[in-house]
Amino acid sequence: MKDEQQKTPGLLLALTPVVLTLIILGTQIFYFGVFEPHIPLAIGVALASFVGVYLGLSWEDIRAGIFKVIHVALPSVSVLITVGMIIGIWIASGTVPTIIYYGLKTLSPEIFLAAGMVICALVSVSLGTSWGSVGTVGLALMGIGEGFDIPMYWTAGAVVSGAFFGDKVSPLSDTTNLAPAVTGTDVFSHIKNMMATTIPAMVIALLIYIGVGLFVIDTQSVSFEKIEGITTALEDNFYISAWALLPALVVMLLALKKFPPLPSLFAGVVVGGAFAMVTQGQSLQAVFDYANNGYSIQTNISEIDSLLNRGGIQSMMWTISLVLIALGFGGALETTGCLRSIINAIKSKAKTFAGTQVAAVGTSFATNLVAGDPYLSVALPGRMYSPVYRGMGYSTLNLSRGIEEGGTLMSPLIPWNAGGAFVISALGLGISGDNLQNLLYIPLAFACWTAPLIGIFYAYTGMFSPKASDKEREEWKSSGADIAKFNEDGTPVTE
Repeated sequence: MKDEQQKTPGLLLALTPVVLTLIILGTQIFYFGVFEPHIPLAIGVALASFVGVYLGLSWEDIRAGIFKVIHVALPSVSVLITVGMIIGIWIASGTVPTIIYYGLKTLSPEIFLAAGMVICALVSVSLGTSWGSVGTVGLALMGIGEGFDIPMYWTAGAVVSGAFFGDKVSPLSDTTNLAPAVTGTDVFSHIKNMMATTIPAMVIALLIYIGVGLFVIDTQSVSFEKIEGITTALEDNFYISAWALLPALVVMLLALKKFPPLPSLFAGVVVGGAFAMVTQGQSLQAVFDYANNGYSIQTNISEIDSLLNRGGIQSMMWTISLVLIALGFGGALETTGCLRSIINAIKSKAKTFAGTQVAAVGTSFATNLVAGDPYLSVALPGRMYSPVYRGMGYSTLNLSRGIEEGGTLMSPLIPWNAGGAFVISALGLGISGDNLQNLLYIPLAFACWTAPLIGIFYAYTGMFSPKASDKEREEWKSSGADIAKFNEDGTPVTE
C-alpha cells in the first residue's frame, strides 16, 4: 500500500465521483420522478472505488475501508430494526391509535403544529433517539394531522423539527455523545453550549407553526364528521384507554433511568406485545407477525388504513438497504482520500474563526449530503477541524456545536441520508411520482435549518463563541492533542 500522502487525490479528481453521483441521483429523483436512491449511490461506490484503484489502492484496501465505516454505523441499523418492530407492535397494542384518538379529541387544528413539535421534542429528549420519536409519537401525529386535513408535509416538518432537536440536546443520544467525544469536550458542556442556538431556533419554529395554524391553514374547512368517523372507527377496532400508553411510559421511564436507548426501545416492544395480547385480544403468533411484517387492518376508512397498515422489521429493509449503500459510498470516499481532499480544500480557505466555523458546519452538511450518514458527518469533520480550533485558541465547544448543527440537524433534510430516508419511510410520505410535493417537509422543518444560521451569525459577531479557557489549554497539553500550525497568510497547514 502506498503512503497516505500518495493516496490523497487532487481536488478535481476527489470531486469527480461526488459530482457524478449527485447528477445521477438528481436524474433518478427529479427527472424520472422515482425516489429510489439505491442504484445511483451504488454507482457512486463504484466511481469512488475506480478513483482508489487509479491512485494505487487495492480492492482489498477499498473494501476494508467501506466495511469499516459500515461497522461504525451498525448501531443505527439496530435502531431501525427495533423501531420497525415497535411501530407494528404499538399499533397492535392500541398505543398509537390511543394517541391519535386523544389527540383528535383534545387538540385544535390551530395549535396542532406547534403542540406536535413540542411533544416530539419532549419525547425525543426523554428517549435520546429522534428515530424512535418519529416512528411512534410522530406517526400518531401524522394521523391527527390527517384528521384535521392538514397537509402531511406540514405535519412532517413539525415532527422533524421537534424530534431531531430533542435528540440533539439529550445526554442519552448517540450523536450528542459522539460530537464532544471527537472534539475533546464533555457532553454536558456541549449540551449547555448548544442552548445558545437551540432555544432561539425552537422559539422561531414555534412562532411560525403558531402563525401557520392561525393564519395559513384553513381550519374552517376541517370536517368534524371526518374526525368523528376516525375516532369511532378507532373505538370499534381497538381498546382505547390511557392504559394503552403504558408501553410508551415504560420506554420513557427506562430512558430517564439512563438505560441505553436500544434496550429501552426493545423493552417497549415486549411490553407492547404483552399489552396487545391482554387488552386487544391478539395471539402470540399475531404479535410476532406484526413485529416482523407490520400491522394490518381494514376499516374502510382510508385515513386509518393508510396510516395503521405499517411497521415491522420488513418495512425497514428499504431504509436499511439504502443506509448500507450510502455508508458504503461514504466509506469509499473516505478510504480513497476524496473526502479528506475536499475537506482540506475547504479548510485551507478559512483564515478567520468565523470562516472556520462556516467551513465546519458546511463540511458536516456536505458529508451528510454525499456520504448519507449522520455519524460520519459528525465524526469526520470533528476529527479534522479540532486541531484548527486549538491552533486559533478557540474552544472546541464551538466545533462540537457546529458539527451537530451541520450533521445531526441536517440529516433528516436530505432524502437519501439515513435520517431523511427513515423520516420518509416511517411517516409514510411516499416520495415518488405525484407525491414529490411531500419533500416540502424539508423547508418546513424550520428548527433544523435555522439553528446553523444562528450559529454562523454568532461566529461573525463573536457572541456565544467561547475562546479556550486555561483549563482547556492545559488539557490539550496534558493529553498531547493535535494543534494546527498556520502559514504566514493565516491559513492552517493542510495535511
